[in-house]
Amino acid sequence: MTPTRPTPKESNAAMPVTSVNIVWFRDDLRLADHPALSAALDGGGPGTHTAAVYVLDEQSPGIRPLGAAAKWWLHHALLELRADLAPLGIPLILRQGPAESVVPGLVDEIGGRWGLPSGSVSLFWNRRYGGGERRADATLKELLRERGCNVSSFSGTLLHEPWTVKTQEQRPFKVFTPFYNAAQGIPLRPLLPAPAPPSGQPPATEPLPSDDLASWQLLPDGPDWSEGLAAAWTPGESAARARLDLVLEEVAAGYSTGRDRPDSDGTSRLSPALRWGHLSPLQVWEALSAGAAAAPEKAEGARSIMRQLAWRDFCWSQLYHQPTLPVQNLRPEFDDFDWAWPTELLPAPTARAAARPLGPAVGDPAQAGIDALYLSWCTGDTGFALVDAGMAQLWQTGWMHNRVRMVTASLLVKNLGIHWRAGEAWFWDTLVDADAASNPANWQWVAGCGADAAPYFRVFNPVLQAKKFDPRGSYQTRFAPALGGEPVVDLKESRAGALEAYEHMKQASRAGGTQQAPPVR
Repeated sequence: MTPTRPTPKESNAAMPVTSVNIVWFRDDLRLADHPALSAALDGGGPGTHTAAVYVLDEQSPGIRPLGAAAKWWLHHALLELRADLAPLGIPLILRQGPAESVVPGLVDEIGGRWGLPSGSVSLFWNRRYGGGERRADATLKELLRERGCNVSSFSGTLLHEPWTVKTQEQRPFKVFTPFYNAAQGIPLRPLLPAPAPPSGQPPATEPLPSDDLASWQLLPDGPDWSEGLAAAWTPGESAARARLDLVLEEVAAGYSTGRDRPDSDGTSRLSPALRWGHLSPLQVWEALSAGAAAAPEKAEGARSIMRQLAWRDFCWSQLYHQPTLPVQNLRPEFDDFDWAWPTELLPAPTARAAARPLGPAVGDPAQAGIDALYLSWCTGDTGFALVDAGMAQLWQTGWMHNRVRMVTASLLVKNLGIHWRAGEAWFWDTLVDADAASNPANWQWVAGCGADAAPYFRVFNPVLQAKKFDPRGSYQTRFAPALGGEPVVDLKESRAGALEAYEHMKQASRAGGTQQAPPVR
């Protein structure tokens, strides 16, 4: 368990506000092991008021708007965060808009409220590593510091920051195993305890204006498709800690083999907690390390989960060094690969209203065929039981077992011949754990065009995968009981077509030019 922080400095009577510390929460919606929050609380004197802010920024250049399932999660996570902060006397202020204008406006508003100079207002945040987020943060730091505002940023969302794990030539790693080995030699920062409620009386304040969370319209409406998400998940730090305790007690011992079985609860299921920062990866790492030391029978499974935490860092390293990761192949030779594109990418709320066609494919039978294949994949109507069950699980719960994620992705990219970005966009909209780095990095891994990618000729056979990892069919019948439709593609023929297209791409790459490739299917 995370230790409790010492009680902050007491104040014996209400006093005026002489300074304000603002903690900007982003993808770190927790109290424990939160470097920015800890620094804000430690840095305050008797007259310091601490406030928290969350900014819903879907307008700044390079910052990707949240998908529908992620918005559902965020709504409930913010309610939990507000409740967790209340005993500390810290209000949660909600604002919407471009951070580069919203945050300076809030600083000015706070200074004006109490007549404070800019030097009496301090801003604290944990660093972000996406290209758009980094640009926004750098601009804000410069702008606010020019005004005299104190700005401090911290490492709080990864085990190691992306620029710290490098090759001997000071370059980013392109292969995971040497990345993992190098990271093992870098010390981790100290684990920080959770803050305790103050025993003294805080400075007298009036609430600062905050957006009404309902006005953000994060929850689905017309229809409300979130019932399955609510049944499967409880967003927030408390539920995440309970899941971590369960992983340590029951899951870790059998994780090494159980993680590949979608018919049982054999995975950590901590990905949403890590994506939203209800747990820091350091908390999970240290808990697993201690659990492995205390119970040797759990050591192998605990170390396997720890390796997955390092893979998450590896994905973020890719995004940090290649900000175009979500839209561009890491291996440029795949730019000439003949993937197909659907006419449009369906957002989740409209996918089940699939009576409508996918765009204007009239008069183009080939494009109509591509659109039909993509729609069948999105809606779990491919005729392959494991894939359809996985897509049903995704739709119902906002999550999919990792083994099944690989199988469904492989079918789309290699058997149906559709670009990995179409699948990545669908996952981005439907996953509650849609992560800006892991989602595109893992799709590129399956597609063969990313860092340390699975070879393109590795094609997951969904029939054989089902026999091996869901031998009784319980997972398939649970999520897709009405199976039995005709497969939308012949596995043998489509695999041969994919390999032929791959071989053509390799030959063209060796020749240094581009030639018209045969269709992938």
